[in-house]
Amino acid sequence: MTTNATRLYDLGNPNRECRYPVRFNGLHIGRIYRWHGAWYAAPAGQKEEIRVAAGSAGKELAAGYLVAMYELRQITPQNAMEDQEPTPRELIGPVPLLHPRMPATPRNTEAAHKAMDGLAEFLWAPLGGYPGADNPWFLRCQLCGWHGPRYWSHLRGRNGNPPSTFRHPGCLDAKKVRSAITAYGK
Repeated sequence: MTTNATRLYDLGNPNRECRYPVRFNGLHIGRIYRWHGAWYAAPAGQKEEIRVAAGSAGKELAAGYLVAMYELRQITPQNAMEDQEPTPRELIGPVPLLHPRMPATPRNTEAAHKAMDGLAEFLWAPLGGYPGADNPWFLRCQLCGWHGPRYWSHLRGRNGNPPSTFRHPGCLDAKKVRSAITAYGK
């Protein structure tokens, strides 16, 4: 449970679109998500998405925005069970190359192909199209089956070096990751 200026709320696990459900007093009051350097809030029962904070401000400020809207009675909460996402089902066929919000420009297409190749090399399976390097991307770890949001900018390595062997909490230790992924032996 997180406190924001004495307001208590819970953030649930992100869905495939990397949107976190926000609960206040057990009621679903909306979802928050990060996209291209900003945090957005989508109040429960509304289609409007509101840019509420810079990406560096963090999800706490976006969740606090929903809490404040709820306290001003601008959000009609939903039952807590309504914010639960079903377990991600496996996609049938290939994932789309680009996230629906990404324009199909030559630059985005080239970056998406490069990212998809990198994911395959380091044993990640995308569960959606490429959203850009600095947007959360819902992935599955092919070493242990974990799934959740990761950023391509954190997974691609730097200066010709492979990425960190730390993949996510609870994954294999560094030695096992190095032995499972041939790219670390290069």
